[in-house]
Amino acid sequence: MAAVTSVSFSAISQSSSDRRAFCTAARNLGFEGFRFRSSFSCHYVGVRASNSTSRMVIHCMSTSTDVPPTVADTKLNFLKAYKRPIPSIYNTVLQELIVQQHLMKYKKTFRYDPVFGLGFVTVYDQLMEGYPSDEDREAIFQAYIKALEEDPEQYRIDAKKLEEWARAQTPSSLVDFSSREGEIEGTLKDIAERVASGNFSYSRFFAVGLFRLLELSNASEPTVLEKLCSALNINKRSVDRDLDVYRGLLSKLVQARELLKEYVDREKKKQEERAESQKASETVTKCLGEPQFVGQ
Repeated sequence: MAAVTSVSFSAISQSSSDRRAFCTAARNLGFEGFRFRSSFSCHYVGVRASNSTSRMVIHCMSTSTDVPPTVADTKLNFLKAYKRPIPSIYNTVLQELIVQQHLMKYKKTFRYDPVFGLGFVTVYDQLMEGYPSDEDREAIFQAYIKALEEDPEQYRIDAKKLEEWARAQTPSSLVDFSSREGEIEGTLKDIAERVASGNFSYSRFFAVGLFRLLELSNASEPTVLEKLCSALNINKRSVDRDLDVYRGLLSKLVQARELLKEYVDREKKKQEERAESQKASETVTKCLGEPQFVGQ
């Protein structure tokens, strides 16, 4: 989509160097926040000169690509991909997560990494634990990630690799990744470099991914998290805060699942009672026979 802006100004002179400077400035215009790629072209549509001043009108055309979808677009993509009803206690949290992840993804400094992927997979699996159908649970996962225009298989593969790697680590080897070579070590080094350069977008999913690495490597000492955050150049206070939020979410989900189970059990019992009552009524009818009516 192209946007055309007319810029009109008065100038003392209309030298070619002035015109080139203006176009150069126009080309350097940009947008903060979302990642847009823009190209600018300038052309002169009229120059009217006089003895005192001259007026020049310039049209600048901006052609923007990679315009990010809106939150509503992402949510609609999810609903189109998974059309079956989702119980409200799951759906409410899923909708909140997809909004948060949409906003994370389209930050200027965001770039997917396996630790982020592990964090999301961990949150999702904890959230959907106990979901009535394993098949539906995976279908919802696929629809969710695809709604964000990402690859669900990459999330699962990266999470599995990190989990296997973490299980083979000790607390000391986990925080000493920078001195070793390997695929996961390289990923962690890259994250540390991006954080140090200010080209990294921290998120709660990333914090949960770190927590999962500690959990799988049996690193229960609080100092290990501190050392890992230091090695990655991550602010530990932010991680602590987000892990508290994550633990609170899990606690609420456990309570909600218990309430849902009680509700389902009650409904099942009512259905069984209604079925038994109907069966008893049919038995009585068969024993007594059909009522006889005497005509006049």
